Amino acid sequence: MNYRFLLPRSIVLALLGTIAILIACQPKLQEQPLNLAEIENLIHSGQINKAGVICDSIKSSQKLSPKQLRQLDSLLEIGRRIRIDFSLSEPEVKFRLSKYFPAFDSTIVQNWERSGKLEMRQIDGQKRYFRNAVPNLFRLDDEARVWKEKVDGVKVDSLDLFCLQHTAKAISETKTLGQLVTPVKMKLSYMVDVDINAVPDGATIRCWLPFPREGNARQKNVRLISSEPENAEIADNSNLQRSIYLEKKVQKDRPTIFRVDFEVETSAQYFDLSPALIKPYDTSTKLYKENTAERAPQIIFTTEIRQLAARILQGETNPLLKVQKIYNWINDSVRWASALEYSTFENIPAYVLKTHHGDCGMQTLLFMTLARSQGIPVKWQSGWMLHPREVNLHDWCEVYYEGIGWVPLDQSFGLQASTEENVRNFYRSGIDAYRLIVNDDYSRKLSPEKEFLRSEPYDFQRGELEWEGGNLYFNKWSWHMEVEYK
Repeated sequence: MNYRFLLPRSIVLALLGTIAILIACQPKLQEQPLNLAEIENLIHSGQINKAGVICDSIKSSQKLSPKQLRQLDSLLEIGRRIRIDFSLSEPEVKFRLSKYFPAFDSTIVQNWERSGKLEMRQIDGQKRYFRNAVPNLFRLDDEARVWKEKVDGVKVDSLDLFCLQHTAKAISETKTLGQLVTPVKMKLSYMVDVDINAVPDGATIRCWLPFPREGNARQKNVRLISSEPENAEIADNSNLQRSIYLEKKVQKDRPTIFRVDFEVETSAQYFDLSPALIKPYDTSTKLYKENTAERAPQIIFTTEIRQLAARILQGETNPLLKVQKIYNWINDSVRWASALEYSTFENIPAYVLKTHHGDCGMQTLLFMTLARSQGIPVKWQSGWMLHPREVNLHDWCEVYYEGIGWVPLDQSFGLQASTEENVRNFYRSGIDAYRLIVNDDYSRKLSPEKEFLRSEPYDFQRGELEWEGGNLYFNKWSWHMEVEYK
């Protein structure tokens, strides 16, 4: 026979109340802060294995919160990305160079390494070279390029020729300041192909693909045609990094493909500016304060930045002339070169000043930092360059002039090889028609928000993918853009 002893309800409630009070009075466990500086320093100094051992030791000896575990895993992920970037061994690099330098001189190679023209790092005690180190060498070293041209011949840059003709036409058609000219209608098909079995069968991949922003006069008539899979979610235009979101379940041994087709019309814009047109800035406005501010970790007004800007400007006070001097200095001092992944950098402008080379986004960030440090409002803009046979990711920016408004500027397209001054200087205050604007800022949250560390935490052009097990980095998928000019 079973007996149950029931306490009166009033006593039960009193006991529960007492327990609740006791629990509330217990001292809460404080999350102990992690010292991540040592691990970060190890990773960026190439001691990636040691950093991994320390991370494993912390995980096994401390009770960590989910946030702290994510911090450690993100640091280790940066180490893995550095390994991917520096994927070439010394014998592989020497083999690639031997085509142009049959009588190999190790002293010359060491000089290239010390100067940064042949990008190399010691990683876990071994020499490892940037995957694009050899092509970059011929971009950065004039003597090496001469040797290459003896073997491969001199090649004419078709993009340079196209832009010379196109920008001259845009200037000739511009009758009023900033008039929209030379419109181009395009159908764009963007596809991402995830590696087969990159994630387990049945898992759901979340995918964010680039989508055109609206509201800029140079870009209009945006229309989504189709998506694969269907039921895509287009982020609201208030998102300064605009995406289109898709989900798909993985099938074992079968490709997982995401695709969007859309239309857009883009135009060129040129501002024939003179110093007299520029009014003094109203420094009290939100626009001015936000776009002249520092923004760590990339836009920081270091002593080096301030001193360099002072040397470049030499007391200049007119905003337009300040911009032109900074633009010209970068054009003359920094060469374009294929870049390491941005997520692996502590500060991109500092890297560019150290190496005197960088890709479009790196040059743009250096320009923005120098200009903002001197009270010039500048904002990021990026997406794609869509010139015929030259379709690629691209970054540029816009400069604000009081009394004029926002004016496009493309630092990496540089001063053109023309005797006509306005054509030569076109990209200091103009932009061609073959641009897709996806971003009006950098490092903004995606919609819906991404859970894991982004493959590219600053820019957004190729897209982002993840599943419940983590982020899918660029080495797990490929991308392709097709352009149909209408």
